[in-house]
Amino acid sequence: MKGQQTLSTMKKDTQIISAGRSKKWAPNTVNPGVTRASTVVFHNTDELKHATQNRGDKVMFYGRRGTDTTFAFQEAISEIEGYAGTAVYPCGTAAITGALLSFLKAGDHLLMVDTVYEPTRDFCDKMLANLGVTTTYYDPLIGAGIEELVQQNTKVIFTESPGSITMEVQDIPSIVAVAKKHNIITMLDNTWGTAVNFDASGFGIDVCVQAATKYVVGHSDVMLGTASTTEALWPTLREQSYLLGYCVSPDDIYLAARGLRTMSVRLKQHQQAALKIAKWIEARPEVDHLRHPAFPSNPGHEFFKRDFNGSNGLFSFVLNCGNRAAVNAMVNGMKYFKMGYSWGGFESLIMPTHDVNAIRSIKNWQADGPLIRLHIGLEDVEDLIADLAAGFERFNQALAD
Repeated sequence: MKGQQTLSTMKKDTQIISAGRSKKWAPNTVNPGVTRASTVVFHNTDELKHATQNRGDKVMFYGRRGTDTTFAFQEAISEIEGYAGTAVYPCGTAAITGALLSFLKAGDHLLMVDTVYEPTRDFCDKMLANLGVTTTYYDPLIGAGIEELVQQNTKVIFTESPGSITMEVQDIPSIVAVAKKHNIITMLDNTWGTAVNFDASGFGIDVCVQAATKYVVGHSDVMLGTASTTEALWPTLREQSYLLGYCVSPDDIYLAARGLRTMSVRLKQHQQAALKIAKWIEARPEVDHLRHPAFPSNPGHEFFKRDFNGSNGLFSFVLNCGNRAAVNAMVNGMKYFKMGYSWGGFESLIMPTHDVNAIRSIKNWQADGPLIRLHIGLEDVEDLIADLAAGFERFNQALAD
């Protein structure tokens, strides 16, 4: 219709609200409904034939392939991410492993960023190695220099930007340019950036993975992963993921779709609060430096300024001294910050890391003090600062004792 915007021309905030809500999925309601099914029944052989022939194209065939609830969410993520198709998985790690297994085979070589999420590293070292896939870890700040590591059998370059825990931002455009030159598939764990703050498809990434558990769901009550890809690669990702047996409960999909609608608003609040708290932390005498992509002290900050639209609630800081007892005193008495291995929900989290080198291969982590990772939730900033201030007092007292 003349004058009507398409999803591709909408602003991102509008797109997040509109995607996956066509009349096909929600004819009379605001949200697509929850369709639970294992067996899908057909009333005649023509229906059976149609479902069989179109089972990979949003037609109900068998519950593991998905229901209308699944299809609506997949469509929403694909439209927001700017890709041809999206596979869903029972968690973010499954999305990573499913994507890698879809495009790697025995004899292939994988280039993996050294700051990758620890379970991804374990998968490479413990499972891909057993399957005959070799992995080379690379410096997250290598940029175009990654070409020196390309081998004749290199099939995938995996990126994660910012890096897990230590938050290094990668020069994605330079890496993508090298990959395209050598016909290598690029993958990105874009959980930190999300489609709101980093346009993976626009930068030429072939497969964009997210732990939708985090900011898509946003409420710490669903495990979910997504992998979105191009038209050329979608049939392979779709079918390989199906063969691996991945499927997700429609109830979890529904919660993720509902959380998706407020993701942009929540991200803005997370970002605003985190920036205020990060500035406060930066001024603390106990702090050596911040590991927050929006601050100049963060490695790869120049790439963040160039490529990202914003940040979120997750960052780290490095103490200029300290020991395990002092850090324990700090984190054990927190009132609003809880300890937990995830992030992206409405609650604030704190997590100490004493040995970064345990999850690195090629570059020694050099810092005098421990690293603390924070996720800034949706609580009042002043309450969170007061909680951290009390934590620093306990930290200092433990050092003095």
